[in-house]
Amino acid sequence: MEIFIRRISIEDAASINMLSTQLGYPISLQETISNMNQVMGSTDNCAFVAIMEGKIIGWIHAFKSIRIETKPFIEIGGLVVDENYREKGIGKALVYTVIEWSKSQKNTSLRVRCNTKRLETHKFYSKLGFRETKEQKIFQVEIVLP
Repeated sequence: MEIFIRRISIEDAASINMLSTQLGYPISLQETISNMNQVMGSTDNCAFVAIMEGKIIGWIHAFKSIRIETKPFIEIGGLVVDENYREKGIGKALVYTVIEWSKSQKNTSLRVRCNTKRLETHKFYSKLGFRETKEQKIFQVEIVLP
């Protein structure tokens, strides 16, 4: 079975939304469309889908991250492969696509944040040459808009 990878298009929204739910991020289709439009409209973002047998079976999103205290880097914001297609090289192909995009951006550092509970995902990234550099906690506050 051949994997075809291409940039996302708005027609992919329903499939991307469904896969996001598998990852544990259930947002509405309209929110997914809104997010996709912003990603597709930014030169500092990229997003790709993996297609097999005419079906979207995975997606990846990455973006340029700028911090005052470090050199800019590319960060994988999300990666999911349909649970029925895992361990077939699809995630690896998507990551390598982002690596090529990173090169086109003249950026030599790629990072990813991963929930401490996702042990299989840690192994996946380690096999691809990523090394753990930091462990952190995320703090969040909801802001009430007027």
